[in-house]
Amino acid sequence: MEEKMRVMTERPLNAETPVEHLRSWITANAVFFARNQGEIPTEPISLEQWELVVEGEVERHLRVTFGELLRMPKAIAANTLECSGNGRALLAEKASGNPWTIGGVGNAVWGGVWLRDLLGKAGLTERARHVAFEGFDKPLGSAGVQFIRSIPLEKAVESTLLAYEMNGEPLPLKHGFPLRALALGWTGANCVKWLRKITVLDRPFSGFFMDKVYRVFQKGHDPTPGGVVTGLKLKSIITQPSKGDTLSGGPVTVLGAAYAGEGDVAMVEVSVDGGGTWSPASFIGPHESFSWRQWQFLWEPGQPGDYTIMARATDSHGRQQPMNAQWTVLGYGNNGIREHGITVHVR
Repeated sequence: MEEKMRVMTERPLNAETPVEHLRSWITANAVFFARNQGEIPTEPISLEQWELVVEGEVERHLRVTFGELLRMPKAIAANTLECSGNGRALLAEKASGNPWTIGGVGNAVWGGVWLRDLLGKAGLTERARHVAFEGFDKPLGSAGVQFIRSIPLEKAVESTLLAYEMNGEPLPLKHGFPLRALALGWTGANCVKWLRKITVLDRPFSGFFMDKVYRVFQKGHDPTPGGVVTGLKLKSIITQPSKGDTLSGGPVTVLGAAYAGEGDVAMVEVSVDGGGTWSPASFIGPHESFSWRQWQFLWEPGQPGDYTIMARATDSHGRQQPMNAQWTVLGYGNNGIREHGITVHVR
């Protein structure tokens, strides 16, 4: 199924999932979106040679083998993973970065061990505040900057998985085999692949991908003081019909997915008149923490013509998806209702 992906760059590989594969609660491994800063290893590392180093603000430095990981208590968690720039191409004003439409997202069931269990083995010092992840992938470009990200200790111990399985299979090579960090409900930028080292720090890691990239900032501003991209924003997408489709009257089944990262989607509404009126959609499929909720809306078009369909999500705290996205230089976090609307023709 690889050839069906919409490839934006070959090296590093950045490719989005075709819309038709977003209509299931589980996104198949073969078409799960690919987002990389460095070069994907050409061959999987030998599990006999691989080890995970845990160091820094810990009482005991660890060198953990894959066999030792497998003997630890196993955790299984569903999680919707999204690229920080998903939806960037839908913004009215161009933003820097890969032109993702809606396919930079997917939902999988991940297996592995809780990071807190591993940190418990190492023991944390009183100075521990952040946890940094480093993979063994090779950087691209002459600068040779390694992709290293850190997350707050609270997130690390509450809901971060070290995943070695994806949808019941060993973690695919392009998704980080043999191990990746998975900060549940946070964007893919916080989920380092091909994991080889975990460093506990007394402050956030300082580096290019922490200070200059994955920050929210405006034109002419220094990115460093900008907010760090962390959790997924409340968002709904329409996966059926597709933009520009010609439909032969009703009834029409409108399908979509809504997600809120660490939050919980409580309601999805659909408008078929450009936002003039709204009607409730029905949820279908599983309802799990950190995962999207699939929804459907049965629509009877009144007469032929062009219709703009939009969907909006509301979370369990009553917060509603914004009508328009907030533009930033790097186009992160586009969750605008209008930007994700589609226009179809009914004949």
